[in-house]
Amino acid sequence: MRSRKPAALVAALVACLSVVAASQEPVDLAVVDRIKTQAFSRSEVMDHLRNLTDAHGPRLTGSREFEDAAKWVTDRLSSFGLSNVHVERWGPFGRSWSIDGYSAEMLAPHYERLDAEPLAWSASTAAPVTGEPMLAPLDLSIVRGGTKRMADDFDAYRRRWTGKLRGRIVLFTPDKPSPPRETAPFHRYTDAELADLARAPEPAVPPRVTRIDDLEWPETPQEAFKLFMTMPESMLDALIDRFDELSLQRTKFFVDEGVAAILVGDERAREGLLAAEAAGPFRSREPTAPPTFVITAEQYGRIARLVEHQEPVRLRLELRAIASPGDVDGGNVVGEIPGGAKRDEVVMVGAHFDSWHSGTGATDNGAGSAVMIEVMRILAALKLRLDRTVRVALWGGEEQGLLGSRAYVKAHFADPATLQLGPEHARLSGYFNLDNGSGRIRGVYLQGHEAMRPLFEQWLAPFHDLGAATLTIRNTGGTDHLSFTRVGLPGFQFIQDPLDYESTTHHTSADTYGHAIAADLMQASAIIASVVYDAANRAERLPRRALPPAAATK
Repeated sequence: MRSRKPAALVAALVACLSVVAASQEPVDLAVVDRIKTQAFSRSEVMDHLRNLTDAHGPRLTGSREFEDAAKWVTDRLSSFGLSNVHVERWGPFGRSWSIDGYSAEMLAPHYERLDAEPLAWSASTAAPVTGEPMLAPLDLSIVRGGTKRMADDFDAYRRRWTGKLRGRIVLFTPDKPSPPRETAPFHRYTDAELADLARAPEPAVPPRVTRIDDLEWPETPQEAFKLFMTMPESMLDALIDRFDELSLQRTKFFVDEGVAAILVGDERAREGLLAAEAAGPFRSREPTAPPTFVITAEQYGRIARLVEHQEPVRLRLELRAIASPGDVDGGNVVGEIPGGAKRDEVVMVGAHFDSWHSGTGATDNGAGSAVMIEVMRILAALKLRLDRTVRVALWGGEEQGLLGSRAYVKAHFADPATLQLGPEHARLSGYFNLDNGSGRIRGVYLQGHEAMRPLFEQWLAPFHDLGAATLTIRNTGGTDHLSFTRVGLPGFQFIQDPLDYESTTHHTSADTYGHAIAADLMQASAIIASVVYDAANRAERLPRRALPPAAATK
């Protein structure tokens, strides 16, 4: 009698191949070809970006510039034939704040116009402030010992300077020597770097931290930034709250002491850049910070050294800011292409729309917004069959703590504090985000979601020749996909070439149209449009991980 083993092996092999075939995600290469043609030969992504930056930037949340830009985007999306295009309000944000004019000058030892930028939510000067600056520095670096060290240092600062600052122009940050630049300011990922990123991190028990002040911070800014980008959402929430608390304490101290104006220098402001963020709280229930300016580190260092050596220095500062007396409502720009057979289910794309104000918000994050506008234009122009509804959301308030996306997720899907799920939670298939500058897409952060690996492998296969092939199980943080993952929804951020994002443009006056690379944004538009098409038409929703634990109620 012939052995049955070969037949059994054949049967097993057929079964295995059937499983593999069933797991394959069909990619329609004819559609990919049409998307590439539309994204490359008929691209409008740079025109979107030009309007968001040159014509309507910057876009500080709550400002008149943000509202003007939002109106332009709703008109643009409507012109593509999208449905339900609107600005969805998410409740009180904080003060509206825009610059109407400012100047910063050194009058003695001789005249020099200072390269300066007001920090957001600074109070206006009643008249030009003229006087001798006073050196009263405080090192705010978190890498010196974390938030506890920052709080202790400020307590000591307050004891030292109480009663000594009234009417003075305060030089608030230390004058630090300029660190030598040892790496090129512009960088694309090498094959070796991408291979390292693709490797899973070594298993490790996460730190058990019950108070953010107990968290030990790395000793270099680079390692601190890496920790910030990978820390759990609950820890990130606690860190943001602690920063807000310390900022409010400093603002109240300076207001109570009657400080006339504040000057800060920032290491990022070297080489002619100006890095401008917030002077203090943005909510109207909290005091407005005194007029606060950042100036280039070169000029700041000179003034600080003159004061230190008791040379006569005289400054004149003026700021005219337009601020609302109370809070204004924040908003997200939303629009969609209705689906077909599964139109009640939704695939979302998004990017944060707001920016800081010293540049025009091109790489952070006009680039991501322009790409997502272009994704919707491509899908609408090609009139592709989409089983699921595709929705775009451009978020406000990201720079203040993911406020717009968090509010949207809470209103539509689930409250992260309780994880009580709304009916829309079951109908969202997934969310795709872009917010790491103008660099081309090199792959995807899986956010620990192993079941998504085979899907992305197949979806990205037609773009390997454009450099998009890396998948990493690692998490990345600091942007709006976290609002989705924290309530158990599939949310993803793409890996992008760093270019000069961290070295030059991030939150600085160099964040302008000229630092965006057209070919990179065209590539990103094609990839995301194709991924969205695949996600919208697959038989099932994207796989989900188990729901995370509910966040602690604050």
